[in-house]
Amino acid sequence: MTGTTVDMAAVGVSHAMVNGSEEPLDWDAIDWRTEENKVRRLRQRIFKAAQAGDWKQTRNLQKLMLRSRANTLVSVRQVSQRNTGRRAGGVDGRVVLTSRSRAELAIFLHRQTTLGRALPVRRVYIPKRGGKQRPIGIPVIADRAQQQRVRNALEPEWEARLDARQYGFRPGRGCHDAIEMIWKVARGRNTRGWVLDADLEAAFDRLDHNHLLEKLDGFPAREQVRAWLKAGVVDKGRYTPTKKGAPQGGVISPLLLNIALQGIEEAAGTRHKKNGDTQRGTPVVIVYADDLVALCHSREQADLVQERLTAWLAPKGLRFNPAKTRIVAIEDGFDFLSFNVRRYHTADGPKLLIKPSKESLVTIRRRLKTEIHTLRGHPAADVVNRLNPIIRGQAAYYRTGVSKVTFAALDHWLWHRLHSWARRQHQRKNRRWVARRYFGRHHPSRNDKWVFGDPKTGAYLHRYSWTPIVRHVPVAGRSSPDDPALARYWADRRSRHNRRHPPLAPTTQRALRAQTGRCARCGDFLLHTGDPPDSPHQWEAWFRATRTAITRTAIPVPGAPGPAGDRPRLVHASCHRRHPAGETADTDSDL
Repeated sequence: MTGTTVDMAAVGVSHAMVNGSEEPLDWDAIDWRTEENKVRRLRQRIFKAAQAGDWKQTRNLQKLMLRSRANTLVSVRQVSQRNTGRRAGGVDGRVVLTSRSRAELAIFLHRQTTLGRALPVRRVYIPKRGGKQRPIGIPVIADRAQQQRVRNALEPEWEARLDARQYGFRPGRGCHDAIEMIWKVARGRNTRGWVLDADLEAAFDRLDHNHLLEKLDGFPAREQVRAWLKAGVVDKGRYTPTKKGAPQGGVISPLLLNIALQGIEEAAGTRHKKNGDTQRGTPVVIVYADDLVALCHSREQADLVQERLTAWLAPKGLRFNPAKTRIVAIEDGFDFLSFNVRRYHTADGPKLLIKPSKESLVTIRRRLKTEIHTLRGHPAADVVNRLNPIIRGQAAYYRTGVSKVTFAALDHWLWHRLHSWARRQHQRKNRRWVARRYFGRHHPSRNDKWVFGDPKTGAYLHRYSWTPIVRHVPVAGRSSPDDPALARYWADRRSRHNRRHPPLAPTTQRALRAQTGRCARCGDFLLHTGDPPDSPHQWEAWFRATRTAITRTAIPVPGAPGPAGDRPRLVHASCHRRHPAGETADTDSDL
């Protein structure tokens, strides 16, 4: 079959299959808070059964989740409205961007009684560092929604089993948790002074299918997972079967990688006390997807950890990338998740500082330079509107580190780039005229006369240095949002996150503060309850994907000053569509 040309019409989901339902379903009238609560409670029951080791009850609850109508609705909404890849089609080229098509897909999936079928994934390539390209597999939209359904059944079980310091692509966890854990382990006079800085080579492409399916023994949708793993790839119209690996663009693939890496702490020699703390003398392993660091007491221990993990990874089809794996002293520093971690010796003793890495700053400047170059000839308002989300997103990611000096340097560099842009706009004008036109005290509450802005519209460019440095509080131990015993812990954590929301536009900040971070219609949180996404680009895309609509509503909001209808209110786009009468809103039809 290798190299066979694929007929796209033959492999696509037929329009009749998706649209063949006669059951009416008003997508915009669905009470999403109720449906998501049903899924959340069922996930918690699965977690509790798995935590207690009651595997019969776990499997029965997973079957119930796979049959759940609420799970189907929430899954379709996740992949067609919230995920950043919702506009990308699979081999059939189909996307689901309207309420009607989403309802039809949900009905079609809920009627499916036979699992174990899957279509090939479409392979695309995205650029990566060093001029190389990363292959991404995009399943068809029906398979993506089905994967989300299966993930909701499988993930709670493994949330009860995964290692405490596995942070990649898990609910309630993110990059900042991994970075902050490194700081907690290696700060001060800690004796773990050697680091195994490792990267798994093509982890998603090398996963061994048999080993992974053995770990899923007993899971009701195991054969469906097998079908996705064996579905094959269509690259430039030619089909190739897959004998190993999981498509990196698949919804369930990150969970499968986490399952394969479960037990890595024990394999490295990490031992825990009864209270969950690491025993003295043992290494600490911190994992984020295919990146990991092992903090060790000596060079010999680091060598031993690398040897142990090499042997442990081999049966899983995984191995270290020799070009990106090294053992270094922590005083020499290492890069992890776009931060540089290094211990400095000061007059007050050793101090561990975590700063934005030099490589990440090169990437930031390159992107800003490209954006400014493409905006030549555009009005200043376009520059502000294009750059502000980028700057806010990048600042939101790096604000947890020692970034104050870095932010000031980026502002200085960006000022020169924008001044050059303005000089090019008006080549016959002198520098003073250009400075008076585009730079001034545009910010209403800052006495800074060098803020870039558009004097016609009043729009101004956000500065990196306006973002305050905020210390991130990492997730405690093995805590999971699926644990019903920790409901208060996660509610408090979400509340802190919404009070300390990422840097947003001033009008959005004021509205969020007035509404205590909640929707004026349904009362649920406006921003996702999980941790912020894990890279500047993902953060930026996430915020656009969940941007709420600004409307005028007569519903009072606690803490909001003035009469109920005299100021803008923030509501979910779905809530606005359910109550559109007499209101105007700036909404994204894909939300």
